[in-house]
Amino acid sequence: MITRTDMDTSTTTTADAALLRILWLASPALPVGGFSYSEGLEAAVDAGLVLDETSAADWITDQLHLGLARCDLPVVAQAMRAWRDHDLPRLQALNEWVLQTRETRELRLQTEQMGRSLLEWARSLGELGNGLCDRLLSARLDPPSYPVACACALAHSPGSERECLVGFAFGWSENLVQAAIKAIPLGQSSGQRILARLARDIPLAVNHALSLGDDERQAFSPGLAILSARHETQYSRLFRS
Repeated sequence: MITRTDMDTSTTTTADAALLRILWLASPALPVGGFSYSEGLEAAVDAGLVLDETSAADWITDQLHLGLARCDLPVVAQAMRAWRDHDLPRLQALNEWVLQTRETRELRLQTEQMGRSLLEWARSLGELGNGLCDRLLSARLDPPSYPVACACALAHSPGSERECLVGFAFGWSENLVQAAIKAIPLGQSSGQRILARLARDIPLAVNHALSLGDDERQAFSPGLAILSARHETQYSRLFRS
């Protein structure tokens, strides 16, 4: 026998919609091409710096804390606030900062391509997107960087900054773990153990990102930049350059 319990369905629906939007945007199935990049990992494998499960976990975790937590995650949080406040100059300034601080041509092209693809995804939704595409176009992000475009999409529906940043970081982690599985290569069980480690570290990375102001954001990872530059001309590649 099924017993109906009274509940606030409006609150439940809003919370569910927010969670589903975060899961949707964090999914590797989102057609923005994140799975086609290794963000320097393939070059690290080629150089012998990453060669097994342990070194892959260390490398991706370091990139989470030294790169994502200090750069893209705080940008996502700040861009979400700007979007919700209809502050287009602030959005444009954050977008320019991302584009200007990408340390290699490869990384710059990645954020531009993924940003444009997310805009095309919003356009493809039509009325289901509830005006997201039109508002993204009105922001005049030329070209849209992926962290800022994704922040706008996340902020377009209910969801706390923290929840959105956790989802963004986990989606990024899934893509890099899949890159490690293919490039080293590793088994799926190894990939799941790396994801388990990253899941423990993501809340710490989000805490750090939320504590940063404009003067504290940074995009300075010289070792990663060197690997990315090498990957641009690497003889044999699985991942996009």
